[in-house]
Amino acid sequence: MNDRITPPMHALPDGEAEISLVVRLPWEDVARLGQEAGRLAAQMQRPVTLDEAVSNRLRSTRPAAHAKPAGEQPAAMPASASVSSLPPRPPADQARQAIERINGTA
Repeated sequence: MNDRITPPMHALPDGEAEISLVVRLPWEDVARLGQEAGRLAAQMQRPVTLDEAVSNRLRSTRPAAHAKPAGEQPAAMPASASVSSLPPRPPADQARQAIERINGTA
């Protein structure tokens, strides 16, 4: 990450900050964001962008909910608890499935 440029950050009049990012996401995550945008649009009674859905999602999660208190070590996982990975699917299949989920045809 040292070879990347820090994205510009802008202070907004309402006390928030704006950061422009480019992220690479699996199609399944894009589909989930689309579903989140749909729920948010229904709640707000207006169209919602994926940017707004991401911002809302980030605000609605508790900060550092996954963090452990200082000095606490994570519990060791037994060897039998390992999860085998599934074979990767071609990107075209992932895209098709994500679009079907967004359209509600899956």
